[in-house]
Amino acid sequence: MILNLYLQSSAERIFKSPPGAFPLAFTPSSHSSPALSVEIRASYELGRMLGGGEVIGELQMLWDELLDHGDHPFDLSFPAARGVQPSITLRVAIVYAWDNPNGTLFDPLVDCEIARDADTGHAQFASYMKSDNVSHLDDAMEDFQWVLNQCPVGHPDRATALNNLAWTYLQGYLQNDVQDIDFPTSLFRNALALRPQHHPDRPLSLFNLAVALSWRHNKTRTAGDIREAAQLYHELLPLCPEGTYLRSIAAGKNSLDYVICGCNGLPPDGSDEGIHLRRVVLELCPLGHRLRPITLHELAQAVEARFDQHGGIDDLDASIQLRREAVSLCPEGHADRDTYLNNLAFSLVSRFKHQGNHNDLDGAISLHEAALHLRPVGHEFRDYSLGNLGVALVDRFKEREDIEDMTRAISFYREALTLRPPGHPGRTITLHSLAHALQNRYDKSQVSADLNEAIHWYRDSLRLRRLDHPGHHLTLSNLSSALCSRFTETQENEDVEEAIALCQDSLAALSSLHPDRYFSYMWLQEAYLSRYRVLHDPADLSLAVENLRLASRHPTQGFPYRIRTAGRWVTAAETHSHISLLQAYSTCFDLLDGHLATRSSTISRRVAAAAFDDVRSLPVDAASCAIRNGDLRHAVELAEQGRGQQWSLASRLRTPVEDLESVNPALAHNYLELSKCISNAAQSSAHITDRAAAARAAMEYRRLTRQWETAVAEIRDLPAFSRFLLPPLYADLQAAARQGPVIILIASQYSCSAIIVPTSGDPHHVPLPSVTLADLTNLKDCFARAIRQASALGPKLPRNDLIVLLRTVWDEIMLPIVNVLRHDLKLKYYSRIWLCPTAAFTSIPLHAAHPFRTNPDGSKEPCLEDLYICSYTPTLSALVRSRQMMKKRVTPSFMTIGQGQPGAGKGKALLTVDNELELVHKLVPATAKYTTISGDAATRAGALEALQANTWVHLACHGKQDPKQPYNSHFVMRDQDLTLLDIMERDIPHAEFAFLSACHTAVGDEETPDEVIHLAAGLQFSGFKSVIGTLWQVDDSVAQHVVKVFYENMFKDSKDGGVMDCTRAAWALNRATHAVKTKVPLEQRMVFVHIGV
Repeated sequence: MILNLYLQSSAERIFKSPPGAFPLAFTPSSHSSPALSVEIRASYELGRMLGGGEVIGELQMLWDELLDHGDHPFDLSFPAARGVQPSITLRVAIVYAWDNPNGTLFDPLVDCEIARDADTGHAQFASYMKSDNVSHLDDAMEDFQWVLNQCPVGHPDRATALNNLAWTYLQGYLQNDVQDIDFPTSLFRNALALRPQHHPDRPLSLFNLAVALSWRHNKTRTAGDIREAAQLYHELLPLCPEGTYLRSIAAGKNSLDYVICGCNGLPPDGSDEGIHLRRVVLELCPLGHRLRPITLHELAQAVEARFDQHGGIDDLDASIQLRREAVSLCPEGHADRDTYLNNLAFSLVSRFKHQGNHNDLDGAISLHEAALHLRPVGHEFRDYSLGNLGVALVDRFKEREDIEDMTRAISFYREALTLRPPGHPGRTITLHSLAHALQNRYDKSQVSADLNEAIHWYRDSLRLRRLDHPGHHLTLSNLSSALCSRFTETQENEDVEEAIALCQDSLAALSSLHPDRYFSYMWLQEAYLSRYRVLHDPADLSLAVENLRLASRHPTQGFPYRIRTAGRWVTAAETHSHISLLQAYSTCFDLLDGHLATRSSTISRRVAAAAFDDVRSLPVDAASCAIRNGDLRHAVELAEQGRGQQWSLASRLRTPVEDLESVNPALAHNYLELSKCISNAAQSSAHITDRAAAARAAMEYRRLTRQWETAVAEIRDLPAFSRFLLPPLYADLQAAARQGPVIILIASQYSCSAIIVPTSGDPHHVPLPSVTLADLTNLKDCFARAIRQASALGPKLPRNDLIVLLRTVWDEIMLPIVNVLRHDLKLKYYSRIWLCPTAAFTSIPLHAAHPFRTNPDGSKEPCLEDLYICSYTPTLSALVRSRQMMKKRVTPSFMTIGQGQPGAGKGKALLTVDNELELVHKLVPATAKYTTISGDAATRAGALEALQANTWVHLACHGKQDPKQPYNSHFVMRDQDLTLLDIMERDIPHAEFAFLSACHTAVGDEETPDEVIHLAAGLQFSGFKSVIGTLWQVDDSVAQHVVKVFYENMFKDSKDGGVMDCTRAAWALNRATHAVKTKVPLEQRMVFVHIGV
């Protein structure tokens, strides 16, 4: 009789395999014992067994007792082996009877002699592990070596033989009975090579080699061993499900955790390989692992090291995300929370210095304050937290000049100094920090005692620092700066001489790309400039300017620092009439463009631009400088490059590429697809409020931007596209004047004037000698006041204040320009002209300039609109782009959108809106497809859909301009506001004309007036080539008069089948304002302006 025993193992046959069933066959003879005796052996391979394996237990049971279980399974347990409790589940079945007692069931799997010697080796090894008798170890190694010799290359059991011998050597090494760790390591490596991917025993070999490498690292501290062990565990763990034996021993404190700690102990490595290793180690620490916080920290350190080397802001963002997670894993009461709070704060300060976001600096200070709270008086690291918080407060003081921040910082430094008495290794750092804080307070308060104390502490710090100390140059630079300040106050020559020598020593000690060279350049320029102000040596001025140039271009500093440095260069060159002035302006524009390009949304770009108060006037100041130098073409280029940068950054993603498509279709397609991706990323990021999600979106935006920049570089390599998307040259910009001259009005603190760009030839300069920037600011305010007063007057009463102001605009500003147009350019009457105002000019109704005088013959002296058809353009590029987009025209469709009942809290009811829409309907040619939405249908979504689906739009509703946040300017709809940002996010290339019969649709931004950010410009940007907008509040009861005459003239030739032509809008508006003089008050005629073609 043959029995089949089905053994169900719950302690796997090897470390990894899931529990499974396998049969054992027994043939009890008539002479056999009444009891069954079976040895239970373990093989540490899933594949072929070499020998019988190691004995881990023995089963003894009476046959009758065994058979009594019938077909029902039963469990048996055995003593623990290798740290695990083996057990098996048995089920017995009688298969059949067999009369041949000498029959055999299976052929041997391996040669009997090899198997016997392998079993002998296991037995000797087991004896060694029990007795520590080295002779057993020697015998085991000898047996296993013989087995290996019998399994040459290609033998199916060679990998197992290698493992057996290697494991024996390794255990001997661990017991100090074998000295060589390299030999078993090489054996394990050879075994792994014989077990490729998907081999059932590859996990075992991965583990064995990782263990050997870990022990070798423990002895030799070779970084390569611990790195390789980490990679092996990274491959191993996914192959070992939770609950398996191999997982339990691999994930233990003496295995995986040792490797993680070993890798975390390696020095920071910002190379791609180093960061890859850190990411591998982090994957070995899933959520809940005790070593995950420190591993997050080490990865953050590596990523920041790469940021320090290459300046990629994505790396800094990634580091901050990692540090935020580390803090989240260390809640209140965690022993290391203070450390992780400080680490996150350091990274936020670093990002603040590169991007200038004040939220980062405020967040860093809050984190440092929380860390200090966790380190009360008596804490061993309190001095560090005092210093950290002091540094962050000093940084915020430099931004906001709140003296309370500096006073707190000085107080913290003084306490830290008491905790670092003479002889303390950190005393010199605290001395330097205290001196620096006192110097900054002196710069604000001009108290000489602070400056003298600062110099005293700087000198003490310098005495304590060796020449090779990494901070030695910083103390030299700061002491130099303090000495310059005292020289300015006392004019003691030895102070400035010492300052210059100190800065030169500092630079000599730094490599060419050391981040602190920036500060040395800055202090050195300050020293030279200080001496120039006293001694007036031109060489000192040139040296100061050269150091400002070097500082503004030093790549290791973030854009905010470098932009402000270039601004200081501009100020120094303007003040002292240095020849580098135009170069300084160009550097500012390039840096600001680079800074804004890193921002992933329209709003964030505007916020970033508004943060630089000291560079707000750069566009007009640069143009003024070029005018003063007699270079009018360059003046036009600078005015265009500097103003409207946010429009330029957004519009470069929508540049027509028809010419490129005909030359290189694949490159054009790639460019358009990337532009679309960037635009989509920018739109989505604008609505993200979660800080971590916003950071991830910003990283994705910058990744796409880098790809886009690569595509643009490829396009510029083509012969005819070398200036693709670069700031336009005068020859490019002159295309804006194709249908008539463009007049750029420059309002600078240095001079106010106009530049006329003619249809051909060089630009013409029109000085405005009697106009200053202060005059324009006052004129702007007077207009705002006069408009408010006029709106309260009856329609028949004279607008005397407005008349006086418009006469001033005519006499002082527009008459000199008109004289050049008439006499120099010979421009015919009723020709078209375009006004392109800058700065304070943007808030003055230049188109309405009027002499309000009578000629000697009794005739009225003509005003500007009697002579020419006036339009506005935000920039010359905007006008060029609109003309380019006119090439493709589609069948016109006309949509009217009206909302006279905006709802509670959104403004008063506009009672004439429906009448206005009906009036427009009657005047639109029958050949045009006409639709309208109003009332409940005039929602935000409905209006957006209408704008996108139609080529001509008339919009009658409330309009609201937000002077502080212009992208929030909006049209009031039934449900939600239709904002400028909503409009800008739509690309409507076939749109042609929009009439905005709403208030404040063409009024600019107080913070960045040169950006011309208003609703009408937004519609032009999104695709509308010709737009009628308003400068202030519209009286809807009289607006209909203008609307009626406007459309009568607009469609005068279209009733008989003529083409609807949006380029007639400026002429039609001119005719309308003339026609309604007796019906509409002056301020309501002036309110409408035309923008575009």
